[in-house]
Amino acid sequence: MSESGRLVVCPTPIGNLEDITLRVLAALREADVVACEDTRHTRVLLDKYGVSARTVSYHEHNEAGRSSELVSRMQSGETVALVSDAGMPLVNDPGFVLVQACVAAGIGVEVLPGPSAALTALVASGLPSGTWRFVGFLPRKVGELSSLLSSAAETLVAFESPRRLSASLATLASLDADRPVAVCRELTKLHEEILRGTASELLQHFTETEPRGEIVVVIGAASEETASLGPALDALSRLVEAGAKKRPAAGVVSDLTGIPANTLYRALTEGG
Repeated sequence: MSESGRLVVCPTPIGNLEDITLRVLAALREADVVACEDTRHTRVLLDKYGVSARTVSYHEHNEAGRSSELVSRMQSGETVALVSDAGMPLVNDPGFVLVQACVAAGIGVEVLPGPSAALTALVASGLPSGTWRFVGFLPRKVGELSSLLSSAAETLVAFESPRRLSASLATLASLDADRPVAVCRELTKLHEEILRGTASELLQHFTETEPRGEIVVVIGAASEETASLGPALDALSRLVEAGAKKRPAAGVVSDLTGIPANTLYRALTEGG
């Protein structure tokens, strides 16, 4: 490893600014520069704790160029602290390019523990946490979403937009109305809300009540019956994306798999 500078990956609060750790504050104070997803957003946190660190922007649109610049600074002996707007950098946030570049250059990478919306939601959901999968944001396309939901053999954790939540719940309910779900909204903030129930129950709730704020959805593992739809739905989605019409394509996949064509068609189209 290089004996020069280093990268310190610093998770920041997902809502409540008091969730910052002492080690992260120390790292931010000691860093030569703090690479931020949004410098204005991070400045609020720094000012609250009297941290006068120099900041530079580091986001999805400038990762490549900025990573090269930051690696050069670390090679010259500087310490760079990496933060995102909330939670752990790289977890559905910028940072992978920089970490990869540091590893390639032999620069030390230190990762500090701290807040994570995905882990907070998983624990709060009350769903099995021994084996789970984080998938970032849920797919927008109904076919891709149906394939993902039907093939999940473990608890699924995902971010979701308030505008898309009802549609995603409708897709899930079309596959298995009794699938256990937890919708975790505004975690650690003043209006934190965690709703647990079946897919159909939460669909009804959010059809009647408009969801707001930042949302993490935790979904129980698919039943054996639902899981059997996964490969068939994936095949159907591929046929449709290639230009086939939905109903005839569902009939073809039905002939090959034995799953009723209407079941495949509904799973592909409902909830969108």
